[in-house]
Amino acid sequence: METVLTDLSDGICTITLNRPQRLNAMNEALVADFDRALEAATQDPAVAVIFLCGAGKAFCAGDDLKEFEEQTRDAETTRRHLGRIQDTARRMFYGEKPIVGAARGWAAGGGFEWLINCDFVVMGEGTRCFFPEVSLGFIVTGGVTALLPRLVGLQKAREMILFGEKYSAADLLTLGLVHAVVPDASVDVQGRRLAQRIATLPSGAVRSLKRVMNRALGLDFESTLELERDAVLQGFLDPTTVGRVRQAAPRRSP
Repeated sequence: METVLTDLSDGICTITLNRPQRLNAMNEALVADFDRALEAATQDPAVAVIFLCGAGKAFCAGDDLKEFEEQTRDAETTRRHLGRIQDTARRMFYGEKPIVGAARGWAAGGGFEWLINCDFVVMGEGTRCFFPEVSLGFIVTGGVTALLPRLVGLQKAREMILFGEKYSAADLLTLGLVHAVVPDASVDVQGRRLAQRIATLPSGAVRSLKRVMNRALGLDFESTLELERDAVLQGFLDPTTVGRVRQAAPRRSP
């Protein structure tokens, strides 16, 4: 896999999003490779913890808008693209291996969603996160409409998704979405230290805790994914969305 790198050491499977020239933006190859890497790590008995990070200056800039028209050329292609994105959310939410995310630079759209799907997030001081989807004519996907209100409250979640404002690492720490904020240069080191701490705990108890806590949230996560998929599909196939994406793409370039 070229768009995602994996490494296993001392019970920690490091998964690195590897499209630094595009700020690790999500194209079909990256989403498919990430899903395969998650599946392999989840099933590998040698893996106690998954450590997720991005190569280069950013964690993940969301959907690659330069490939948007190819990803959404017809209903079936769009549905397949959304399905792959949501498969990663399923593996992150339903998988019993805890996931520690480490972020620097931008985490936008789907990249921000992947951080919310993590169990813990260590974030660099210069990180900025936002949801651009509504401004482009669609909504978030990945179960965020179920998870985010439980994490920050319904009013704040509605505000974050609807207005697409940019949030700093300090903002997200205050909101309870981040475990720790550290200097940008030490994000990976501090994230791995947290992963190592988790890896030393009894693995059976850790897996059970994640499974029980996610189920105990009272979320109908699967139904949420289906509702999001249908809403996003409708937005993606709206002809005016393509125009908005074309205008936004240059602003999303490095």
